[in-house]
Amino acid sequence: MRTCDGLLFCPVTGKTSIIVPVSKTDNIFLIGPMGVGKTTIGKRLAKKLDKTFIDTDKEMEKRTGATINLIFDVEGEQGFRERETRLIDELTSENGIVLATGGGAVLAEINRKILTGRGTVVYLSASPELLMKRTAHDRHRPLLQTKNKLGRIRSLLNEREPIYKSIADMDLKIDKLSVKQVIEQITGYLETI
Repeated sequence: MRTCDGLLFCPVTGKTSIIVPVSKTDNIFLIGPMGVGKTTIGKRLAKKLDKTFIDTDKEMEKRTGATINLIFDVEGEQGFRERETRLIDELTSENGIVLATGGGAVLAEINRKILTGRGTVVYLSASPELLMKRTAHDRHRPLLQTKNKLGRIRSLLNEREPIYKSIADMDLKIDKLSVKQVIEQITGYLETI
């Protein structure tokens, strides 16, 4: 029998519990579209801030022993999103992490509440053209397995960008920035809060 002890959102009962507030700088959550660099930036940011880095997709694969593509194939996007919510809830209950979320994690309202209630949310954004360039040969992103990848990227951005912006404490366009410059801008922002 599945239980939901200690989790903010219980998919078994559908009930939510109280979000335990932490200092906004204890945890840093990176959101944004696939291919924007959340993992690359997150690893370097965590090292600089002496925090633990976690990528939700990689953590899910590690725990399930299955690829994200396989989870999508077997459970569908809804099944994947339910797993993602449980994982985000669990991981964000820790302190001292930099978390790179999947591009669609913000679609669920409960995930938005979890992220905004448990740390600083940094939205990394980029042009559709840069995202296309970075994901052009990637076969591990289920939502981009289409002939018109650029069109799909634009469609996802149109759907998700207002959501990303609505929960972001910091909005950072990375197109013309190096990883080092992105890290400097994020750490500079963190010093002001």
